[in-house]
Amino acid sequence: MEALEKKLGYSFKNTEYLVIALTHSSYANENKNSTPCNERQEFLGDAVLSIVVSDYLFRHYSHLPEGDLTKIRASLVCEKTLCEFARSIDLGKYMRLGKGEEMTGGRERPSILADAFESVIAAIYLDGGIESARKFILPFARHMIEADTRAVFKDYKTVLQEIIQQNPEEKLTYELVDESGPDHDKIFVVEVHLNSNVIGRGVGKSKKNAEQMAAKEALELMGE
Repeated sequence: MEALEKKLGYSFKNTEYLVIALTHSSYANENKNSTPCNERQEFLGDAVLSIVVSDYLFRHYSHLPEGDLTKIRASLVCEKTLCEFARSIDLGKYMRLGKGEEMTGGRERPSILADAFESVIAAIYLDGGIESARKFILPFARHMIEADTRAVFKDYKTVLQEIIQQNPEEKLTYELVDESGPDHDKIFVVEVHLNSNVIGRGVGKSKKNAEQMAAKEALELMGE
């Protein structure tokens, strides 16, 4: 357990949570008086993972609308990604599997590894609270976001600028045309102009967000 704890970067006060996280239902079924399987902790870990990732995306990607945030989160909490996270810490090596799963390659099965990773998240949460879980999750999440940002979502302003720059004589500008609401909940309206022509209009809770939405509309009109 100490070797795994070093890989997790977390030392458990109650290692039973970690033992449960590593116990597959096939092992629990074959050993009726043993530790329960990890399915309940997996359920909790899924929720903790979702809130930590959602909170991070909300705070660090304020220019993106809800739809794009949802896409990014989905790419981070899917089985394929969680399996990669699990493999990066050799989680399969520490799993407790039934004989059947052991013989049929259960230690490398994506669904088993992904579920176990979520259960480990729950184990850390139960033992050390949400901040400990956050410290464990975010290095994985940040790495994936930074590695796959362009594949997951577009920085619409950058994409639009790159297209317009192909014609050096064209000039792209953003103009704030309206703002309303109280200081703590303002709504901004921005137009993006190509020379003197309006090619997109965006609404957002910040000027930056409104500019992104204006650029998005312009790209859509261009068929991008």
